[in-house]
Amino acid sequence: MRAINLHDYERLAAERMPAGPLAYYAGAAGDERTLRANCDAFARHQLLPRVLVDVSDVRTATTVLGTEISMPVIVAPTALQKLAHPDGEQAMARAAARAGTIMTVSTIATTRPADVAAAAPDAPRWFQVYVLKDRGVTRALVDEAIDSGYDALVLTVDAPRAGRRERDLRAGFSVPPGIDMPAVSAALGSTAGIDAAGFFSLMDLTLTWRDLEALVEQSPVPVLVKGVHHPADADLAVRHGAAGVIVSNHGGRQLDGVPASIDMLPRVVDAVAGRAEILVDGGVRRGTDVATALALGARAVLVGRPMLWGLVCDGEDGAAHVLELLHAELSLAMTLLGAATPDAITRDHLAA
Repeated sequence: MRAINLHDYERLAAERMPAGPLAYYAGAAGDERTLRANCDAFARHQLLPRVLVDVSDVRTATTVLGTEISMPVIVAPTALQKLAHPDGEQAMARAAARAGTIMTVSTIATTRPADVAAAAPDAPRWFQVYVLKDRGVTRALVDEAIDSGYDALVLTVDAPRAGRRERDLRAGFSVPPGIDMPAVSAALGSTAGIDAAGFFSLMDLTLTWRDLEALVEQSPVPVLVKGVHHPADADLAVRHGAAGVIVSNHGGRQLDGVPASIDMLPRVVDAVAGRAEILVDGGVRRGTDVATALALGARAVLVGRPMLWGLVCDGEDGAAHVLELLHAELSLAMTLLGAATPDAITRDHLAA
């Protein structure tokens, strides 16, 4: 069966993946209330079309931190992509390049930052940063990313420890032999057999706003802060130099019971008040979800799990098709909303 939407890809991937990797990709923390809320919350925001607007030339292209992309959809950082497909992050990079958008490469990637860059050398890319106790490992990864032409750093701040991910525990998931994570290997000497909790035991729990400020001062590229829930933290992120804030609850994988990302977005937008660009992730499954996020003030969304489902089903082509579907759905939604560009979508396009 050919997938015709992102939900199809999720079902097909679940049929094809072994139990352990599926649990790792699909699961979340605790009772998975936040995981479900991320998707369900979009239904509470009703879109309100405007009519008799010239939509003869609808264009989804936009910019994020000055980078031109084909649509306000960015590939989120997701770990261990070689569990999905042997080509892993390199296939994902090529898919993002085909779609004309940004790929964000995880610290817990199964491919070195330089090798991901080499797979799609002309495409924009960001590097997601976890700060490890061994700051030398983190510094080496960041330096490699900068030297390889990455356009921004995404400091992830909501994961000092792994959430209690019970699907992983039930499935007995651990990283299988033959799957390497360069960051883990650099810190521990080996990757085989480590689980999520094992990786997060490497995290530096002393991280504060001063460290963000230092990273911003040292970085030749913009720094975004990912994992912001509270509007006061969004304000602090900007005060300490962040060029962007990503409203995120880590796909429900950290603290269960926090609000859906899309529900946190408006307060963060109001707190930042135009001083930095605001992005959001969590639960985006339709082009109409992207439109809702834009209406609530996001510059763009990040999409994680659906990209993995596409990779599982058909490698680079599957991941590229996920982005094609979101692009087509967003273009149609914009036409029917009466918004010829992403910037034209405002809170006036929401019923409440």
